[in-house]
Formats: sequence, C-alpha cells, structure tokens
Amino acid sequence: MTRYSVEPEVPEKTSKARGSHLRVHFKHCREIAHFTNGMNVQKCLKVLDDVLAFKAVIPFVKFTGGIGRKAMAKQCKAPGSKGRWPVKATAVYKNLVKNAIANAEAKQLDPETLYISHAQVNRAPPGRRRTYRAHGRIGKYASQPAHIEIILKQKEEPVKKMEEEERVKISKKDAARRRFVKVG
Repeated sequence: MTRYSVEPEVPEKTSKARGSHLRVHFKHCREIAHFTNGMNVQKCLKVLDDVLAFKAVIPFVKFTGGIGRKAMAKQCKAPGSKGRWPVKATAVYKNLVKNAIANAEAKQLDPETLYISHAQVNRAPPGRRRTYRAHGRIGKYASQPAHIEIILKQKEEPVKKMEEEERVKISKKDAARRRFVKVG
C-alpha cells in the first residue's frame, strides 16, 4: 500500500487513485489538477472530454511563461486569458479519475455524489537523454514526468439547523442590573 500526502478522516467514504513516474509533462498535469480540484466527478469527466475534443480549455495559472492567450480561457476566468489543450496529460488524468471512480464503486459508493477532494501533482525524477549540439558538444534532453494522486470523497448531506425557541431580549442596562447584587 502506498502513502498518500493526505489521509482522509473517514476512509470508508473516500476512494483513491495514483500514478507514479507518468511520462506526461508535470506542468500540464499540475494545471489540470488545480482546475479540477473540488469539482464533481461527472462534471470533471465531461470537462476533460471537452478538452480532448478542443471544446474547452485548461486555464494555466502558475506556469504561464510562453503560454499563448485563448479566447476560450475567458470562460473559466483564467488570468490573462492564458490556457492550453494538453491532450496527452488530460487523457492520463482522465484515466486516473476513472480508476478512482471504479475504486469507489468497489466500495459501494455512489458515483453521482463523488467530488475530487484532493488532487496533487509532484515532479518525478527526469528521464535523461542527450542531444548533439554544434562543435561536438552534447546537451541535456530531459523529460519532466509526474506523480499524480487523486482522492474522491462522497458529498455529505448538510446538517439541518436546530430550531431555537424565542429568546427574550434583555438590554445591557437590565443585564447589568441583574448582575448587581444589592447588599444590606
């Protein structure tokens, strides 16, 4: 059993999935996880399908250097309208979400009430290759893989507020009089 960075309080109402050393760009995975965190699972799968079909965009919030602006990114209020369609990373992330849903169904959890309570992406060790440069030099040619972990949680029913009986309002002056004890 692997260690997750967060352990849920009620493990029976959660399901997990993780992938290690996945050969997809770390920065793309981080932006996808940031965008889908807190989302309903069914909505998340629909958004990821739309990204694969180029109908929706993943907003890039943190790693924005060289990211072009897209009109579609305005819909999700991306800062500077920066976004992309990271197809390979989206497909891998979608498979992880599906795996977490399957794990939830194995625990008899209802997939309609699940939401992504925790999505985290860490850098994995880079895959090192070499490229040949001018004048007989050799340069590094590294891939940036990722570790991804997802925890789905079942949405709880909100607790109803208890009905309170009517309180008699007391002014500050009356409250002070009641506190004061007359001696003698």
